[in-house]
Amino acid sequence: GKHRIVIPCLGHFKEEYEKVSKQYMNNKIRTTRYTLLNFLPRNLFEQFHRVANLYFLFLVVLNWVPLVEAFQKEITMLPLVGVLTIIAVKDGLEDYSRYKMDKQINNLVTKVYCR
Repeated sequence: GKHRIVIPCLGHFKEEYEKVSKQYMNNKIRTTRYTLLNFLPRNLFEQFHRVANLYFLFLVVLNWVPLVEAFQKEITMLPLVGVLTIIAVKDGLEDYSRYKMDKQINNLVTKVYCR
């Protein structure tokens, strides 16, 4: 018949548990979108999929052309940089709260009922 080996993750069984558990996928929940390494590039990629941000970027690039320059180059960049910064901070805080909730859920103690 079928049998199952259960190894507790406690005490002197911890090394054996870690060795056996590497063979299987874990069941941790991860709802975050970003990591520390990919936050900036991925966030900018997502933000420039919005038409309004592309419009402001177009105005910034257009203002760097000397024939079309209407304002100082730095002033044209302020709205775009401001909006990108505010949205990035908002996304970062939301993702951090998701990370904390995932960590809390993944560390809950569970009970296993058998017949």
